[in-house]
Amino acid sequence: MSSALRAALGKIIISQDGRLAGSKLTAAQKAALDQFMRQTAAISHQTSGRGVIYRIKDPVTVERHWREMTPSAGDELDRDLPTRAANIAQSRMSKSAAHGHQRYYLLIRAVGNANWYSDNGDSLDLQDVTHKLGAAVLAIGGDCEQSWHTQGELWLVENQALFDRFDWLPDCNSATVAYYSGHLRKRLIDWLSLRKRASRIWLFPDYDGVGLSNYLRIKQALGSQVNFWLMPNWQQRLLRYGNNKLWQDTAREFNAMLPLLLPVIKDEPELCLLVDAMQCNGLALEQEAIWLTD
Repeated sequence: MSSALRAALGKIIISQDGRLAGSKLTAAQKAALDQFMRQTAAISHQTSGRGVIYRIKDPVTVERHWREMTPSAGDELDRDLPTRAANIAQSRMSKSAAHGHQRYYLLIRAVGNANWYSDNGDSLDLQDVTHKLGAAVLAIGGDCEQSWHTQGELWLVENQALFDRFDWLPDCNSATVAYYSGHLRKRLIDWLSLRKRASRIWLFPDYDGVGLSNYLRIKQALGSQVNFWLMPNWQQRLLRYGNNKLWQDTAREFNAMLPLLLPVIKDEPELCLLVDAMQCNGLALEQEAIWLTD
């Protein structure tokens, strides 16, 4: 059984996107994989036509079991190798198993006198760095200093245009604007939840399924520390500049998160109105509409 499972795990590890058709397995390998799936829940399967598709749900667990049954796969590798390099050595594909990077780099810029501090006594004059270099970067994860925090507000924006210029931002004496590019990384949300990072955290995403899903995730982690920012006169902007195709493209995310989001935002009546308006009109609105006349 172990040799059949080893072969089955090896096949699904090197498969594209961690998905493998059951027809690619022998009867013994399929039986071994089914038993492994029941025991660990690290792999799932779904019917596809007359066959079945297996999918990796927990790549770390799958890789660990495969390595335990294939000692030679990792014996000669340097333990300090980056994960993706080790994957290439073992299966000739960087994404064949767990392949997340140890660090995430967060781009930040200053509005006003924004200083950052660490618990070991270091400080960052973000206003000066922004003036001289355009932006700074915080390394999150790995062996980097994890205690950085600021006394001003922290704004998280999805699109680079709002990171490049700040004439859209409400008046404030001290703020940091961070650019997260589309999806909020779990590593970033975890880092924000470790301690109080700013006097207040604002999320200003696109008003679509992805943006609202991001807010649900960060709100679940940070609670009252984070708020969703609604641009002035968002109702008029949504009706005038809202896009049906963007709504349709992110409708799956919207419908999936909605039952979870509504209880979380029950004390945010204006955000509830936005969600209703998007759904009723079938429209989504991109951040850059902040610069357009309403």
